[in-house]
Amino acid sequence: MPHRPRTRAADPAAVDGDVVGDAARSAQGDIAGAAPGDLAGAAPGDLAITPGADGGPQCAAIRDRAAIQRRTLHTLILMQVIGTIGVGVAPSIGVLLAGEVTQNEAWAGLARTASTLGAALLGLPLGNLAARYGRRVALATGWWTAAAGGALLVVAAQASLVVPLFVGLLLIGAGSAVSLQARFAATDLAAPAQRARALSMVVWVGMLGSVLGPNLGIPGQWIGDRIGLNVYAASFLIAAVALAAAGLVVVVRLRPDPLLLLEADAPDPQAVAVARGVGPRTGRTRLMLAELRTNAPARFAVVGLLTAQIVMVSVMTMTPVHLAGHGDSIAVIGLTISLHVVGMFALAPVVGLLADRRGVRFTIVVGILVLLVSLLIGILRPDATGWVIASLILLGLGWSFVNVSASALFSTVVPPTVRASAQGGVDALANLCGATAAFLAGPLLVATSFATLSALAIVVLIPLTVMLVGPARLRGAAPVG
Repeated sequence: MPHRPRTRAADPAAVDGDVVGDAARSAQGDIAGAAPGDLAGAAPGDLAITPGADGGPQCAAIRDRAAIQRRTLHTLILMQVIGTIGVGVAPSIGVLLAGEVTQNEAWAGLARTASTLGAALLGLPLGNLAARYGRRVALATGWWTAAAGGALLVVAAQASLVVPLFVGLLLIGAGSAVSLQARFAATDLAAPAQRARALSMVVWVGMLGSVLGPNLGIPGQWIGDRIGLNVYAASFLIAAVALAAAGLVVVVRLRPDPLLLLEADAPDPQAVAVARGVGPRTGRTRLMLAELRTNAPARFAVVGLLTAQIVMVSVMTMTPVHLAGHGDSIAVIGLTISLHVVGMFALAPVVGLLADRRGVRFTIVVGILVLLVSLLIGILRPDATGWVIASLILLGLGWSFVNVSASALFSTVVPPTVRASAQGGVDALANLCGATAAFLAGPLLVATSFATLSALAIVVLIPLTVMLVGPARLRGAAPVG
C-alpha cells in the first residue's frame, strides 16, 4: 500500500465536530509558506510576491492565496447559477417526459433514475479527472457532457425515442456530478474556520438555477411554439445551452486551479503523484479506500451523505408521480419541486455558519429531526396537496442540514493527497444509492402508497441516528461535542 501520511483527522478520538474551525490551525498556518512551487499554473500577476506590511513575502503570499479563493468562489457561484438551470430540469420535466415517451410504468421508473444513475457512474471518473488534471478540466468536462445529454434529449422528446431518452438522461447526470464536485472545490483553498461556509455558499447559489430548472416548461412552451418544438424538447434545448455555458465559465475563469495549488502544499509529493495518476491507474481508488478504512470521521461523514441522499431522492422522485395521480397540474408539480429545491438550498449559508460554530454533530441532529417531521407529514397527510408541498420543503431543508454538514466534515478530515478522488467516489456512491432508492421507490409507490414510502424512509434514518446517540462502540465514527 502506498505510504499515506497520518493526520490528526484520521484518529477518531482526536476529532471533534468543531475541528472544522480548529483555531489551532489559523489561516496563516493553513496557507502560509507559499513557495514558488505553489504558483504553478497561475497566470502572470495572479500570485506576485511582494513585501507585506512586515517587510516579508509571507503576508503577501497569504493575501494572494485569499484573493485566489475569492476569485474561485465567484467563478463557482456563477457556474452553479447557470449550470443548475440545466440540471434542475431532470427531476420534474425529465420525469414527466419519461412517462410520456415510454408509456410503461416499469420503463418510466428506470428512466426516472437514469440521470441520478448517470451522476453516480460519472462521479468517480470526474473525481479522478480532477485528481489528475485539476478542478478546471474536470468541471468543464462534466458540464459539456451534460450539455451533450441535453441536446440528445431534445431529439428524444421531439421524436419520442426511448434509447436517446435513456442515454440523454444518463449524460445529463454529469451536471449533477460536477455541481456536487463544485461544493468541494470551494473548500480547497478556504481557511479551516471558513470551510463549511465556503461550501454552503456554492450549495446556496445553486438554488436559483435549480428553482428555475423545474419550471422551464413555461419558457419552453413559448420558444417551442415559435421554432416548432414540443414543450419537452424546447425545455431541454434551454437546458443544453445553460449547461454548455457553465462549462465555458469554468474554462475562462477558473485560473489558477485551486486543487493544484492545494496539492502544491501537500507534505508528501510522492503520495500526491500517485493520487494524480502518475502511479498505477488503480492507485487513486486504493488510496481512497485505505483512507476510509482508517479515517473514522470520514466514514461517519459518508454515512451522513448517503442517508440524506437516499431519503431525499426516494421521496422527491415519486412526489410528481403521486401528485399527478391525484390530478394535480404540471404547474403545481413544478411549483412543488421548486419549493423543495428552495428548502434544499435557501438556508445552506446558515447551516454552514452553524456547522463552523456549533459543530457538525449539532447540525446533523437538526437535519435528522427536520427529515423526521417531513416524513411524518407524508405518512399522516399524503392526500392533501398543501401538506405534501410542506413535506417536500422540509425534506429539502433536512437534506441541506445533513448534506452540508457531512460534506464539510469530509472535506476537512480527508488529506489533500486523496481529496479529489475520495470526493468523487463518495459523490458517486451517494448518487448510486439515490438512483437505487429512486428505482425501488417506483414499484413501492405502485404496490403500496406514498405514506408507506415515507415510513420506509424513516427506517433509513436509523443507522445515522444510532451513530450519533448510540453506545460508544456503535458511535465510534461520530464526532463528539
